Amino acid sequence: MSKNVISASIVAVVLLLWLGSGLFIGEHAPAEHPAIALQQQAGPDAGNAELPKVRAEVVKSQARTRYLVLRGRTQSKRVVEVKAEIAGKVISRPVERGTRVEAGDMLCELAVDDRAAAVSEAEAALEDARIQYQGILKLKEQGLQSETAIAGAAARQETARAQLHRQELNLERTRITAPFGGMVEDLHMNIGDYAVRGAPCATLIDLDPMLISADVTEVEVESLDLGDRVSGLISVGREIEGVVTFIGKQSDPVTRTYPVEITVENADYDIRSGLTVRVRIGLGEVQAHQISPALFTLNDKGDLGVRTLDKSGRVEFRSIRIIEDGPGGVWVTGLPKTTRLITVGQEFVSTGEKVDAVYPADSGAQVAQP
Repeated sequence: MSKNVISASIVAVVLLLWLGSGLFIGEHAPAEHPAIALQQQAGPDAGNAELPKVRAEVVKSQARTRYLVLRGRTQSKRVVEVKAEIAGKVISRPVERGTRVEAGDMLCELAVDDRAAAVSEAEAALEDARIQYQGILKLKEQGLQSETAIAGAAARQETARAQLHRQELNLERTRITAPFGGMVEDLHMNIGDYAVRGAPCATLIDLDPMLISADVTEVEVESLDLGDRVSGLISVGREIEGVVTFIGKQSDPVTRTYPVEITVENADYDIRSGLTVRVRIGLGEVQAHQISPALFTLNDKGDLGVRTLDKSGRVEFRSIRIIEDGPGGVWVTGLPKTTRLITVGQEFVSTGEKVDAVYPADSGAQVAQP
């Protein structure tokens, strides 16, 4: 056997012994490092290991009015196309676009034609029927008229009265008037036009009171009541106040939101329809903390919250709910009345971990800043 084969065989045997040694001693390797095993069993707080340091502040809650903030738009209470009820030539239109009118003001006037004569004719027919009926009643006293003749005369009198009323209505309908006070938004007839029955004369909008329409979620709708006071700001910068006058009972099948209407006084017609409005509805007082939004974090479930400390100095996660945003911070609910809030280092510690907290000299500060 050559020396090369013998050398190769020796090397192969040594390699096999070295590789096989791991199979026999691997299971007992931790026994060779008892200190490490003990430290793993004892946990992160065992021994003289230094605790992670964080900064914290003691913040206390304050009574704060909770508001529901909504975005909506102004909407006129009524929009009506005032139409002609009879046919005729337009002989007068005393209003223009933008004219403010009161209920009963004339918008368009149609030609009377023979309608005045028809009223006179109906008046004469009614008078004739009345005289005949009175004469028959006198003959009845003498026993010279039957009940049938008397009933026929009474019927003719009522027919004549109904005909007169019909002709008077036709004459009155030559004046197309405003059914309510409002603003003339559009005109559809000019002098000289021939109006057919059902043709629009003018579009009239009712701006007082003004409505604000908005949508609320299925959670928020339970917090609202009819008569709740509302304050808001229109996109043009004007402040408004109103009350909740309608809360829908049927949700939108797509958005799952409920319609809400707010009524605002608008006697001067300064508020236009279709403007964007941001409104706040007071929902009562709650205990809230004002903190910096930079302290917000998320847990594994995606809940918004902050990290706090319990009495033993261990880290806790507290879910919060934002109720108002302000220049000094965000007002939130969900925290204990007195809270030890981690302000620096919250992203480097985990829930349940014990830490070494450093508090500022003024530990009773109300607003925690990062």
